[in-house]
Amino acid sequence: MTGVEILCGLTVLLLLFYYYMVRPYEVWKKIGLPGPTPSLIFGNFYPVLIGKTSIGDQMTKFYKQFKHLPIFGLYIRGHHVLAVNDPNVIKTVLIKDFSKFADRGIALNEVAEPLSQHLFALEPKRWRPLRTRLTPLFTSGKIKDMLALILESSKTLEKYLETLVEKETSVEVREIAAKFTTDVIGSCAFGIDMNAISNEQCQFREIGREFFGPGWKQGLRLRMREAFPRLYTLLGYLLPEDQMTTFFTKVVMDMIEYRKENNVVRPDFINTLMDIQAHPEKINIDGHFHSELESLSELTKHLLVAQAFVFFVAGFETSASTISNALYELAQNQDTQDKLRNEIREHYKRNEGEWKYENIKDMPCLDAVFKETLRKYPPVTVIMRKNSEPYTFEDVNITIPKNTRIFIPVYGIHRDPEIYPNPDVFDIDRFKEDAVATRHPMHYLPFGDGPRNCIGARFAIFQTKIGLIKILRNYKLDVCEQTQIPFINEPRTFTLAPKHGLILKITKTGS
Repeated sequence: MTGVEILCGLTVLLLLFYYYMVRPYEVWKKIGLPGPTPSLIFGNFYPVLIGKTSIGDQMTKFYKQFKHLPIFGLYIRGHHVLAVNDPNVIKTVLIKDFSKFADRGIALNEVAEPLSQHLFALEPKRWRPLRTRLTPLFTSGKIKDMLALILESSKTLEKYLETLVEKETSVEVREIAAKFTTDVIGSCAFGIDMNAISNEQCQFREIGREFFGPGWKQGLRLRMREAFPRLYTLLGYLLPEDQMTTFFTKVVMDMIEYRKENNVVRPDFINTLMDIQAHPEKINIDGHFHSELESLSELTKHLLVAQAFVFFVAGFETSASTISNALYELAQNQDTQDKLRNEIREHYKRNEGEWKYENIKDMPCLDAVFKETLRKYPPVTVIMRKNSEPYTFEDVNITIPKNTRIFIPVYGIHRDPEIYPNPDVFDIDRFKEDAVATRHPMHYLPFGDGPRNCIGARFAIFQTKIGLIKILRNYKLDVCEQTQIPFINEPRTFTLAPKHGLILKITKTGS
């Protein structure tokens, strides 16, 4: 090999190194947008990608560093990310110019993870018609209809609490809440009794633990999908379908077949999926069927099952987290706990033990506890979007290229002392009407905002509130030796979760 050949080879290697390892990190420099210095391989998210820091904590760190700027630039591996701090720019992304930012920018891998093609992650082409068809399930009227089913599940919760109190031991309140919400979802969405509270080996509860837990399988999948998408797709062809996908697909498809064969009709989630399966031509935008939506009928099986799957996992986890986080805070704030219990008992007495939709809406202390819990502990700590075309933010005079990922640091905003004084203090007075009026609406985003906000927010609100009502009316929560204070975020989960669980003492109170 001659010196010229060696020189040419080195030149090619240097050019490849620049193209793949250096050039991607020059996007924000060319635009003139500030941000923390990235590392060549991992960008600004090395602690997140190795499971050392949660994405919420990492984004909060950057938010504190650059919150004086309306926007700033980040990189996750070689992908550029725009972080948005300014509430008016956030409103532009989520609401004002939503059509340009309708994509969440989440990498879908339908081969390796068939159930990933769900409403939360879908690209706009399939998300929009499905959202339109599923939205009627979550109207106020539908929630009123579901209330009786939620209350029925709560009776099992009350019996379970009795047995726990008799044992006189500390309890993991996250597990109690998750069992309750799993049973509620089973009843309201699928028309089945999941028995999560009464059956320790409930398979649905096992799925929930596996999906949201800090286990190595989920962590590896998440990081492989993000760092090596092509390799991840290849593995999807080579590896057998995972147990979670197999089990949930069989349950949902068997349920659909049973209802068809026996002419069973229930006004629930499964029935809506059956209607979509039978009449894909009804899935339209503005009253017109679009040819690009034919993929919905082509991918009937896994596409439909994925919608049931995400409603199950999101429906139980976010509410269970909020219930347990509220109990954790109330155990440390006994005056607030007593105030809420008094409100619950007052309404119980006034309405002769009957809980109605309107009664629950008219409970200001309960509502404030719910909102303050989500302020301190938003389940989704970072809202993600991606732009479909080059976009100029007029407020800051910056133009970003197409396919820029957008990160909105919800956790950092919710913990900003300039917005919420003493942010680590649990203070329900933050949600008095006059206090709320002083804040920008984009400074409180537990459910997101705009057309792609959480579709099940109404359901989550009432499921959570009923859980708190049933627990707190007759029981008192206290901290114990095993209670971890302060709350430390688990770095290996993609939703906010405590690293060491939430263990509290529960005792019966007088009427």
